[in-house]
Amino acid sequence: MFNFFKEKIKSWLGRSKEKIEESAEKVEEKAARIKEEKKAVKEEKKEKKAARIKEEKKEEVKKIEEKPKKAVKKKKKTEEEIKEEKKVEAEEIKELEKEVEEEEKKVEEEIKEVEKEEKEVIEKEKKLEIEGKIEPIVQEETITREAPTIEELEKESEEKKPSIFKRIKERFSYKLSEEDFEGIFEDLEMMLLENNVALEAVDAIKKQLKEELVNKEIKKDSLEEKIKEALKKSIDNILIEPDDLLSLIKSKKPFVIVFFGINGTGKTTTIAKVANLLLKNNITCVLAASDTFRAASIEQLEYHASKLNVKVVKHDYGADPAAVAFDAIKHAKAHDIQAVLIDTAGRMHTKSNLLSEMEKICRVTDPDLKIFVAESIAGNDAISQARNFNETIGIDGSILTKADVDEKGGTAISISYITKKPILFLGTGQGMDDLEVFDKEKFIDELFS
Repeated sequence: MFNFFKEKIKSWLGRSKEKIEESAEKVEEKAARIKEEKKAVKEEKKEKKAARIKEEKKEEVKKIEEKPKKAVKKKKKTEEEIKEEKKVEAEEIKELEKEVEEEEKKVEEEIKEVEKEEKEVIEKEKKLEIEGKIEPIVQEETITREAPTIEELEKESEEKKPSIFKRIKERFSYKLSEEDFEGIFEDLEMMLLENNVALEAVDAIKKQLKEELVNKEIKKDSLEEKIKEALKKSIDNILIEPDDLLSLIKSKKPFVIVFFGINGTGKTTTIAKVANLLLKNNITCVLAASDTFRAASIEQLEYHASKLNVKVVKHDYGADPAAVAFDAIKHAKAHDIQAVLIDTAGRMHTKSNLLSEMEKICRVTDPDLKIFVAESIAGNDAISQARNFNETIGIDGSILTKADVDEKGGTAISISYITKKPILFLGTGQGMDDLEVFDKEKFIDELFS
C-alpha cells in the first residue's frame, strides 16, 4: 500500500539532505576565502602605517638638517653668538632626534599592540567557534584603497548575516534559511501533487514545515530525520483521528447512516462491509435500498444482505428514494433495530439536480452520520467530489475504497484537509472483512516505513 508515495518521500528526503550538505560546503569555502581577504587587509594596513611613520621621521630629520644651512646666510655674528647658536641648535637637534626616536618607539609599540590584539581576537574567535557561540563569517568584503581598521572589521564581523550552518568543532550544526527551504520544498511540492495531494493541503504542509525547519539548528547526523519528522508532523496535523463508530452507534437507537458518492466507487459493497462489522459487534442493522435508479442495484444489496442474514427495505425501481429510507427507519423502530444503513444512487458531484435528491433524503431521515464513499485511487476526481458533496450536503466522514491498490496515498490527506472531517475506514479488498478502521498514526507510519 502507498509504495509509490513511500519511495518518492524517501527519494525527496535523500535529495534534500544532499542539497543542504552541498550548500554547507559552499559556505565553508566562502568563509575560508573571506578570512584570507580579512588577513590581507590587516597586513596592508600595518604596512601602510609603518611606511607613513618612516616618511614622517625622514621629513623631521630633513628639516633639522636644513636649519644650520639657513643660519650661514644670516648676518655675521660674533664667535660667542655663533657658538651659542650652534650649541642651542645642537641641543634642539638632540631634542628633536629624541622626540623622533620616542615617536618611533611609540609607533612600534602601537604596531605590537595591534598585532597582540589581533592575535587575541583570532584566538577568541576560534574559541567561540569551537563552543558554538559565534558563526564563521560568510559574507564577502571588498578591499578598497583605504584599508578598514581592525575595529571596523570586527564590527562588520558582528553585523554579518547568519550563515545557514554553524560549525561546532569538527562537525556542523545546520541552520536552514528561507531561501534554502524554498529550494528543497519545490521538489516536495511537485512530489505531493503527483501523489494526489490537493494544492490547498500542500500549502498547509508547507506552512507547517516552514515553522518547524526555517532558522532552526539541526545537527548533521540527524538532518534527514529532522526533515522527516517535520513532514510527518505536518501530515499528522491535517489528518483527523476518527471517533469510535461503534460507540457512536450504540449511543442512539435507531442510529441512521446515509452513504453517498458517485457511481462505481464500491458504495454498496462498503455498506455490506459496515453491516458485517456491526453484526460482529452485536449491533443489529437494517439496509435501505434507496438507490432506485441504477439497474440491479437493489438485487446487489439483497445479495450481500442474504449472506449476512440482514433485512433489506425496498420499493420498486423509480420510487422515491427518501420514502424508502423513511420506511427503513420506521421498520427499525418497530423491530428495535440499532442501526439503519441507507444506500443511495450514485450521483455526479457536478449535477446540482441530482445532488438535490441527496438533500431530500437527508431532510426526511435526519441522519446521525453522512458518509462519503470514494475510491482512494481516484485522486483529484475524488477530491473534487468530496469538496462538492461537502458543500452541498455536508460530510461527517469518508470511507476510501481500493486502498489496497493505492500506490500514492495522497487522497486521504486531501479529503481530510478539504472536508475537515475524518477518514473513517479504508477498504482493503473484496471480502466482507476487508474494512480497516482508519488509524492516522498507522497511516503515517506506513507512508514513512
